[in-house]
Amino acid sequence: MIAQNKLVRWATKGGLAVIDQGLVTGSNFLISILLARWMTAEQYGAYAVAFAVYLLIIMLYQSLFLEPMAVFGASTYQDRLRSYFKSLWSLHLGTSLVIFVVLMVSARIAFQLRAGSLGGALAGIAIAAPLVLMNWLVKRGFYLQLSPAAPAAAAVIYCALVLAGLALAHSYRLLSPFSALLLMGFASVGSTIPLIIYLMRGLPLSRDPVPLSDAWLRHWSYGRWALAASALQWVPNSIFYPILSSFSGMAQAGQLRALMNFSAPVMQGYAALLSLLLPYAARVHQRQGTAGSGALSRQISWLFVSGAIVYWCVLLLFQGPAFRALYSGKYAEVAHLLPIVALGSILWSAYVGPATALRAMESPASILVAVGIASVVSVTVGVPATFVFGIKGALWAITLSQGLFFAVALYLLRQRMNEAVPQAPLLNFRPTLEFPTDSGSND
Repeated sequence: MIAQNKLVRWATKGGLAVIDQGLVTGSNFLISILLARWMTAEQYGAYAVAFAVYLLIIMLYQSLFLEPMAVFGASTYQDRLRSYFKSLWSLHLGTSLVIFVVLMVSARIAFQLRAGSLGGALAGIAIAAPLVLMNWLVKRGFYLQLSPAAPAAAAVIYCALVLAGLALAHSYRLLSPFSALLLMGFASVGSTIPLIIYLMRGLPLSRDPVPLSDAWLRHWSYGRWALAASALQWVPNSIFYPILSSFSGMAQAGQLRALMNFSAPVMQGYAALLSLLLPYAARVHQRQGTAGSGALSRQISWLFVSGAIVYWCVLLLFQGPAFRALYSGKYAEVAHLLPIVALGSILWSAYVGPATALRAMESPASILVAVGIASVVSVTVGVPATFVFGIKGALWAITLSQGLFFAVALYLLRQRMNEAVPQAPLLNFRPTLEFPTDSGSND
């Protein structure tokens, strides 16, 4: 009975996490779709290139802030979360200033090169990125306490602000890459302020403060590997937007973005679950060692792959109506390439399991090796393939990288388990999923 109650509680928390991520990413997805419908393929291609830069910033921030926070906040600093969060807030402000300056300089250069759409998008990112990242940082404070209810409520506010802003921008014909990204930033501020107030009231006072230098050194020691891994992981996923635009024009970059939009629900939905799973995986590793981490890895992979297969089977069955509904008849000429996107998405879903286990083991260097190999092979094969085959070559290069992510990460996880427990091979270990008590968390 107790185990059943814990399972129900975790299912509820997982549902709230999905609602949080779903509302936020759904709103951003709606912005992307409306831009695809209302802008030319060339303009949308410029947005796609700028958005690839935005994704790189998010991935780097996640490596230095959010991922280490999920590990250390659930272990080293679990009794000093208030002081720990204050130190991270100071680090966030400094990082935000650097992001703003670099992107505004890049936007200025783009305007001087007469790439007005790209310059406007970069300027929008310069303002929006620090505000969006602030929202993510505050939400992670709640996820450390396994309490996704408040972030889910904030996501409702974010969604309402985005929809209202979209309606106004469309009514006054102001919707553009710049205004859309600016809208994301303002909506983030509106939804983050209540969270900050609620979080600081709920976190207990820390007897032993966490020095800024201590928090930074720990994050850098862990995050420097994850930072390099994120940069390399960004390469096969996003580098083909500027490459494709150089070889075949901005229009094909827009087509690639239109296809990859369909994989967003899978990736963003699983990203929401990982906000809960990574702190949980860190606790499992601390209690059960590498054997428990390996078992959890398999469970995550099977769960995520099964969900991705169901999603893509339904979508591929109705891909024609889906393209017409989303893009109002545009981009139908590339609809036949959607199965390649589906294959890459399923392979990425399998990769999440071993990657989560390796992160929980505090082994970001292993992730770096996996994405490094995948990125080098993908670019080596993908650049000539994109030059010869255009968008089809780029898609196969991305899919190849997803498969290599999974294969190399799984191999490295098995190596670590064999080193730790040579008498108990991974394939013979019987997994048991134990839900930790969390009666002290705020729901």
